[in-house]
Amino acid sequence: MKRKLIAAIGVAGMLFSVAACGDDGDDGKKAGADGYAGETLTVWVMDGSSPDQWQKDLGAEFEKKTKAKVKFEVQQWNGIQQKLTTSLSEENPPDVFEIGNTQTPAYAKTGGLADLADLKSEIGGEWTDSLNNSSVFEGKQYAAPWYFANRVVLYNKKVWADAGIKELPKTRDEFYDALKTIGDKTDAEPIYLPGQNWYHFVGLVIGEGGELVKKDGDKYVSNLDDPKVAAAAETYKKLQALSKAPKDKDEATPQQGEVFAKGKTGSFIGMGWEAGIAIKANPAIEKEIGYFTIPGATADKPEGVFLGGSNLAVAAGSKKQDLAKEFLKLALSDKYEGELAKLNGVIPNKESLQSNLKGNAPAEAAAPAAAVGGTTPLIPEWAAVENAPNPIKTYLTAVLNGKSPAEAAGQVEGEFNKRLAQQQ
Repeated sequence: MKRKLIAAIGVAGMLFSVAACGDDGDDGKKAGADGYAGETLTVWVMDGSSPDQWQKDLGAEFEKKTKAKVKFEVQQWNGIQQKLTTSLSEENPPDVFEIGNTQTPAYAKTGGLADLADLKSEIGGEWTDSLNNSSVFEGKQYAAPWYFANRVVLYNKKVWADAGIKELPKTRDEFYDALKTIGDKTDAEPIYLPGQNWYHFVGLVIGEGGELVKKDGDKYVSNLDDPKVAAAAETYKKLQALSKAPKDKDEATPQQGEVFAKGKTGSFIGMGWEAGIAIKANPAIEKEIGYFTIPGATADKPEGVFLGGSNLAVAAGSKKQDLAKEFLKLALSDKYEGELAKLNGVIPNKESLQSNLKGNAPAEAAAPAAAVGGTTPLIPEWAAVENAPNPIKTYLTAVLNGKSPAEAAGQVEGEFNKRLAQQQ
């Protein structure tokens, strides 16, 4: 899960152009009396995404329904962009493939993805809008939402009890007050929040209704000087002031789970799987770990969160378009979408299936924010922005070191815009 979700959380590196592949027709065998007997559908899934049991169950039902076989091929996240780019330009690409949600627009722009508007009309009426947004590019449905995850608050139950806190916070102000109480009444660090945990900052921007980029004529440019982005930065600064974490490091330097494992930290904001890092470092901490949804400005709406995850797409060059869509109808059905959510603890593509997360504490804490979550800008130009040194990290550190959000935005604007202007 760790490798999968880290990779799904963002786009690293640039994508190469993919030529539009094949024609728009379906050269494969049409379903007849024998269905698609003799056909084999190739499906690429990423390492850790689909459990063996899920593949076995789905494959058996797919074969029973269509008379065709499905061949799952597990891929590694490392190097997948180049491998997929190359495969989509060749004569026999994978028919169906998993793709990171923030990567989808770049592949859609190249012409490598089939239009799935008919599939959306048939089975996507209840897909959660915030989860489906990354599957849509320039108004067309080029993929289908599959699974997602987002950040929660992981907290040390003992530290919170020692501070006399009996109820978990439901609003941003209550969260801040609880952290101050921990600082006043215990010797623990209230929250470990490094200055460059920028995906949490993205969530705060989403919560404010802000955008990281804006259109200037026919190009995208930085929108970091927007008041809504500035408000998110001020919220981040207020929380970070209660932390001893470095202002110029991210959540992996050091791993915040390892810091939490020492038992002297009240909370941190992270993915549910990061509890495993803490437990590995200190098995005794497991009984003290709790989870709750990141509180928003009001009790009726959680904080905005970055939604990392994956979509399923069909290669435009696949000669088995109809069969590929039959596979997606089954894979994305309540039965198999629900099974995946239960087995992997990931957020399913419709709210009605979140009952499958019952008993999985981190997933239950993450689920309420899914409907109000979002992503980094869903434009192909975004990929270069995240390359090191990430200008948004630089922006955050500048704010935390005393610059106003406007000053910090001005400091990184040139580099930000330069990256947005790079050819895709």
